Amino acid sequence: MRYRFLVCLILLATSFTLSAQKSRLAMQYYQNGEYSKAASLYEKLYEEQNFNDQYFERYIECLISLEEYEKCEAAIKKQIKKRPKQVQLYVTYGNLYERQNKEEEANVQYRNAIKQLTPDHNIIRKLSDAFNRLTKYKLAIETYEKGSELLKDKQVFAYNLASLYRRSGNTKKMIEYYLNSVEASPSRMGSIRTLFQRYLQPEDYEFLQAQLYERIQEDREIAIYPELLSWVFIQRKDYKNAFRQVRALDRKNKENGSRVYQLANIASNGKDYDIAIKAFDYIVEEKGVTSSYYIPSKQESLACKRKKIVEGFNYSVEDLKALESEYNTFLDEFGRNKTTANILVELADLEAFYLNDLGKATTILDEVIKFPGINPATQAEGKIKLADYYLMQGEIWEATLLYSQVDKAFKDDILGHEARFRNARLSYYAGDFQWAQTQFKVLKRSTSKLIANDALDLAVFITDNLGLDSTETSLKLYSEADLLVFQNRFDESFVKLDSLIAQFPDHSLQDDVKYMKAQIYKKQKDWDSMVAMYEDIIENHAEEIRADNALFELADLQENQLNNPTRAQELYEKIFIDFSNSTFAVEARKRFRKLRGDNI
Repeated sequence: MRYRFLVCLILLATSFTLSAQKSRLAMQYYQNGEYSKAASLYEKLYEEQNFNDQYFERYIECLISLEEYEKCEAAIKKQIKKRPKQVQLYVTYGNLYERQNKEEEANVQYRNAIKQLTPDHNIIRKLSDAFNRLTKYKLAIETYEKGSELLKDKQVFAYNLASLYRRSGNTKKMIEYYLNSVEASPSRMGSIRTLFQRYLQPEDYEFLQAQLYERIQEDREIAIYPELLSWVFIQRKDYKNAFRQVRALDRKNKENGSRVYQLANIASNGKDYDIAIKAFDYIVEEKGVTSSYYIPSKQESLACKRKKIVEGFNYSVEDLKALESEYNTFLDEFGRNKTTANILVELADLEAFYLNDLGKATTILDEVIKFPGINPATQAEGKIKLADYYLMQGEIWEATLLYSQVDKAFKDDILGHEARFRNARLSYYAGDFQWAQTQFKVLKRSTSKLIANDALDLAVFITDNLGLDSTETSLKLYSEADLLVFQNRFDESFVKLDSLIAQFPDHSLQDDVKYMKAQIYKKQKDWDSMVAMYEDIIENHAEEIRADNALFELADLQENQLNNPTRAQELYEKIFIDFSNSTFAVEARKRFRKLRGDNI
């Protein structure tokens, strides 16, 4: 008995192996256009494999390619007689007529297929798939719609219908059926969102929004629609209405604020600070101190208020003082300790760069880096900033000592690379170009792209300008002016730069001098002078290294500060056409397309 069983297994395995070999050989013949050989094998495979539909379809394709239409028709008729429930065979029959340009006869068979549909889920799907393979989307749609009626379930094929309407280019119907699908199966929400992101154009979100409003009015108890509507608002960057939706959902479902917190962060990243602040403040006010989002929301609200002020280049001393007061109120509530160290670092930044109180900024950070148990990375960031403040005050030794401490403690970390870069830049400021150059060359291999690029830029700059005059005076004058800019001593920097040009009127540093002046005007928010200086560089130093920088800075200014998108678009286009090798070319092309209205 056991022997017989083993023999049967061996024979069965042998049969499968031979069948697989035949299938591969048939496919090879078919792909090589040897349809006669392929047809013979597919016919045998079909008979051997209990009438496998795939083999039959391939057999028919071979006969059509050989133009053996009569033989093909006979085979199809025979198959229909044998398996009358396989209504997709009428599609095969119709395709045979269509390949012979017999459109009317083909349509009769296609209609026969749909007419003979039965309330069988598998049969309906197979028929629609058969039409789909022939790109007959209308007939595939009709199949599913009739199938839904036969099964008395309007949503059973909603997902399939949405896909077919997408392929046929009917966006409104696609949206309708994807919404039907997600209503029937809410677990599909994530995949439906992905599909909308992939296939909807910006203007299509209006259709989606309208349909969602309509459905919400019809049935307010279906939770997925308000949730999806808030997502639509986010896609359209309409954070105001998105906040309204997520706030309503938070209240209705008695949630913990996580949904609102997520939206607040999205709005913040989208630079809609007003809505981000409202959302963070909602959590603080509504959820209270027991919420796990209370402290993060307070912190992020402060951060958004600071970004709103400083990034807008449009603030008064009163605005800055009000923000300083909010920071101090936060610190009065939560104390000055290792857990609020990052807030103190932000406050020090505000004091140093905007309220121009370096003494207070230094005192704050000196306190921060001495907190017991402070996170080492936070302490290192504090040390780097404190070193910057010492450098701004001219205390070179204190600055280099702190940079070196961080470099040593975080030798193979980005924090260490940042400290090393700033220490090397300090040497450049001091005129020790050889040592600075050595460090910059090492930092070109940093894992931080930003540090590596900055190091490369300064290394190239020093190489290009070192030794152009026998005393290195010009480069020293420039680096001293650079330090004065870092220290916010702008008037002195202008004097130093003018002295450089007076002593070396034909020096190659002229475009660099003008670029530095433009950067000073930017800090002073003197847009007219900044524009004039950049345009001078573009017009008179087009072949120099600062030309593409000036172009990009000018385009960014026109787009984001001067509200002149047309001019910005022209400048971005000039960058990726005339300066195609520039590091700004890719970003310039992206911004150009965005301003032009392309769907990116």
